[in-house]
Amino acid sequence: MSALSSLELRRRLRATGGRGRKLRGLTALLAPYRWRVAAMFVSLVLATASALAPAPLAKLAIDQGIRRHDVAALDLVVALFLASAVVYGVATYAQTYLVGWVGQRALQDLRLKLFAHLQSLSIGFYSRNRAGVLISRMTNDVEALDQLVEDGLATLIQSSLTLFGVVAILLVMDLRLALLTFLSLPVLAIGALLFRIASADAYRITRERIAAITGYLQETLSGIRVVRAFGQERRHLARFAALNDANRAANMTTVKLNAAYFPAVELLSALVTVEILVIGGIEAIDGHTSTGVVFAFIAALNNFFNPIQQLSQLYTTYQSGMAALDKIFGLMAQEPDIVDAPDAFELGRLRGEIELDGVSFRYGDGAWALRRIDLRIQPGETVALVGETGAGKSTFAKLVSRFYDPTEGSVRVDGHDLRAVTQRSLRSQMGIVPQEGFLFSGTIRENLAFGDPDATEEQLRAAARAVGADGFIEQLPNGYDTEVGERGVQLSAGQRQLVAFARALAADPRILVLDEATSNVDIHTEGLIEQGLERLVAGRTAIVIAHRLSTIRNADRILVLEHGEVVEAGEHEELLAAEGRYWQLYRDWAEQAAA
Repeated sequence: MSALSSLELRRRLRATGGRGRKLRGLTALLAPYRWRVAAMFVSLVLATASALAPAPLAKLAIDQGIRRHDVAALDLVVALFLASAVVYGVATYAQTYLVGWVGQRALQDLRLKLFAHLQSLSIGFYSRNRAGVLISRMTNDVEALDQLVEDGLATLIQSSLTLFGVVAILLVMDLRLALLTFLSLPVLAIGALLFRIASADAYRITRERIAAITGYLQETLSGIRVVRAFGQERRHLARFAALNDANRAANMTTVKLNAAYFPAVELLSALVTVEILVIGGIEAIDGHTSTGVVFAFIAALNNFFNPIQQLSQLYTTYQSGMAALDKIFGLMAQEPDIVDAPDAFELGRLRGEIELDGVSFRYGDGAWALRRIDLRIQPGETVALVGETGAGKSTFAKLVSRFYDPTEGSVRVDGHDLRAVTQRSLRSQMGIVPQEGFLFSGTIRENLAFGDPDATEEQLRAAARAVGADGFIEQLPNGYDTEVGERGVQLSAGQRQLVAFARALAADPRILVLDEATSNVDIHTEGLIEQGLERLVAGRTAIVIAHRLSTIRNADRILVLEHGEVVEAGEHEELLAAEGRYWQLYRDWAEQAAA
């Protein structure tokens, strides 16, 4: 049976809440492997039964063989000992293998579901959540769950079976001694309850502390250049030390709880053993019971207290695993802000017409980022958006890319409301070049082919030539096979941006969005980009957002945005002649460029 889909898992998680939700989700992870889980359970039963055999067999050996000098009976007991040892070895191997197999497959499925779910969440989700905390969900919390599934599941079943088996053996061997032993159970129950109450919050806090460390570490390493530039290493070290100390303090709380509880269980076990040894010994001397019973009873007592202790230790693993599971399933329960409609259809080859009809938008309950935008962009038209920071230019591009849906009005492509089409069919025909040319680890060739993995070598080289990137690429030691490093760190900002341009062109998009794509490059690189820009947008609908106004002079239409509204529209020369807001922006830019 195939593993559950992320959608099905989320549906089951929503069907119940709290602890029930976590257990239901854990059961759902194991459900596809139910037959191996059943085989694991059988092997656990056999291993537990063979582990319980020595105590009653020892009683038989002493009472029926040794005391009666019956060699045949002793030989039979020895044979049963050997048989139980063989069964124990085979069953333990099968149980260990099956627990590991099921656990690893279930966690593999969970990691895939988590990653697929993170890929499905909307852009807004990532603006509200730190990347490091999400990484902690994928690593630290899954590791804690690994311990619960692989160690906890086997321990829970085996210890429970052992405990019930020992209770049955003790009752059969000597009812009075068994009842004396069970007098310790209320003390154990009260201790376990207190331990559970005290440790529940402690293990939840440990998950939060390690997530905070991972999040801060990821953020600091990503911004290490800024840290170095401002000489803030000591401040960051002090902050990390504080987080690390908080993590240590949270873990020390669990250490203290364990240090108090488990030795207490050991002490109670020793006192009960002494009690049975004294009372049972007196009864054996008085002839009220046999020596074999006393010996077997004391031997079985280890199997009585050990599973209780193991179940108590399991509770610490359980608490840590449940805290991790709560974080993981809390993430899995997050719904994307933008989802395809149930009847969404696949777009065919786009002409590239874009229409905004009465579009207004705001982020959450904030101020309006765009207001009452009515606009039609013809196929193949290049429209430039200019305005001060916060005017709504990037929001405009995000709505066209359907990273967000408009609060009011509609955005249409080729006459189709974007809410009625699949996101994949839309974005597969869009090329987006952001302000920072983000590159993935790997070679330049791999980055160029990111938007179209089937692109030929000639297509990739042609895209690089079109935007002027081939010159610097061919001068690199390994050319197109040069490793760019994490986030393209081996290349300059201008080189990264040129590769990003070529990557967009290689994907052959019908709609192109350039979001301040030249703001991080030098004058020489900007000149190269301007030369390639005409070829880049040729035959495509293009939305160009720019602060450097030199890149948009040849745009078919320029829109000036202020406070989310279009205040001017026209061609470059026309807007300059009007001496309005665009003229002011162009004048200010020209003065800065000259300076």
